[in-house]
Amino acid sequence: MIPGLKEMLSKDFNINFQNTDLLDEAFTQASYVNEHKQQHLKFYERIEFLGDAVLQLVVSEYIFLRYPKLPQGRLTRLRAAMVNEQSFSSFARECHFDQYIRLGKGEEKAHARERDSLLCDIFESFVGALYLDQGKAAVEKFCHQVVFPKLDQGAFDEFFDHKTELQELAQHDGPVAIDYELLDEFGPENDRQFKVSVTVGGQELGVGVGHSKKGAEQKAAQQALTHYSEVDK
Repeated sequence: MIPGLKEMLSKDFNINFQNTDLLDEAFTQASYVNEHKQQHLKFYERIEFLGDAVLQLVVSEYIFLRYPKLPQGRLTRLRAAMVNEQSFSSFARECHFDQYIRLGKGEEKAHARERDSLLCDIFESFVGALYLDQGKAAVEKFCHQVVFPKLDQGAFDEFFDHKTELQELAQHDGPVAIDYELLDEFGPENDRQFKVSVTVGGQELGVGVGHSKKGAEQKAAQQALTHYSEVDK
């Protein structure tokens, strides 16, 4: 068993593996297996294959349900931004998965555990192992802890045009005035932030904060769209 891995998952994510052999396999690179042939170990690549498919499904389902008005093309681009090497390697580092990878001596000397491609593989293989051990619901719970909050934090905002979406929604039945107003600027010069409000038909529906006026306007429009979705419920 990989020292500390099971305990970290339990403490940080409330994940308790039943089959710890699966967990060890998910964090073991082929180079380590080759150096410990007498132990008859397995390495992560088969489980990674499954984890990749599971993540594709779970992320696709989440954004499909969360953004019911987003067309297929934009859903595809958003999923591609979330399900890729850069995103998964970043998630792996945030989860401290890099500390638990079993590597051969040569790969360790080559600093392989810092490599984005390997960290991406390990993140996918962990998800594959979690799916095999506890099913899709456990993967969804983990993604709600690690992956999906990035949407709320604006990590993928470049794939949305909330201002255009708000305009189309508000003016569906005819012209309505939509106005953005700069409320405040604050922070040091090298980290300036802007606070902007949006009014629709004279009613303030959203306030956003961002590192640019355009970014703050997008956040305000996003909040206004949330108002419309709550009214529709």
